[in-house]
Amino acid sequence: MSTPSATLVIGATGTTGHRVAAGLIAEGHRVKAAGRSATPAEGTQAVRFDWNEPATWGEAIDGVDRVYLIPPIGSSDPAEAMLPFLRRARAAGVHRAVLLSSSAIPAGGPAVGRVHQALPGLFEQWAVLRPSWFMQNFTGSTPHARSIAEEGAIMSASGDGRVGFIDAEDIAAVAVRALTDDQAPNTDLILTGPQTLSYADVAATIAEVTGRPVVHRQLTFEQLRDRWAAEIPLEFATMLAGLDVAIAEGAEDRTSDTVQRLTGRPPGTFRAFVEREVS
Repeated sequence: MSTPSATLVIGATGTTGHRVAAGLIAEGHRVKAAGRSATPAEGTQAVRFDWNEPATWGEAIDGVDRVYLIPPIGSSDPAEAMLPFLRRARAAGVHRAVLLSSSAIPAGGPAVGRVHQALPGLFEQWAVLRPSWFMQNFTGSTPHARSIAEEGAIMSASGDGRVGFIDAEDIAAVAVRALTDDQAPNTDLILTGPQTLSYADVAATIAEVTGRPVVHRQLTFEQLRDRWAAEIPLEFATMLAGLDVAIAEGAEDRTSDTVQRLTGRPPGTFRAFVEREVS
């Protein structure tokens, strides 16, 4: 009897990756957990993987028929590494690919947009997940979480613009359906939470739930760009600050029914997320 094919989860220790791996395992699927360190998550086969080291690709795609794709972090042109990998994966028998992109980046757009554009030509079964901003951006060691802890403030250049913040749990739940349902979505999927919130709304909710003072502090594009550039390359910092300006202009003021349609349950609210994850 042949061994059932596995799903490769790239970035399996990341914000969505570890949740996708857990969701697949819970449904009885075999998972190859790929990352820069081959530390196995419970129930997975761990494999070392680095976008910038093609020598790590072969073992990762061996025995795999579908893949969850997390682009290389901080790369201004992820297609440079991702497209050669995807061609190799397709030649090796991978037939379904689910790509994590962003609501702010259309097919053919900057960064991962070029990979999005190429995906339908490479795979007969595919999906591109385009979530809005993650609720998890306010937890852990993220810049927003640090500024909340250190300064009691969320810094943005988004003005009063509103965002359909989404819980990574809901992104992962959609990814599991896109990877395993009999029919692949074969389209891109805008993913949002159930409501849009300004950063002032976010600050007020965190303050109310935690009992700590938190406010939204408005920065200019230049101030935010320079703040990001202290930690990441200038080109990437400039792009991120530009996305905040787009929020101010209304680019993310929308909600979608995708989570409900694909998972059968509504997306979680921001308040429920804060009560669960923000200390």
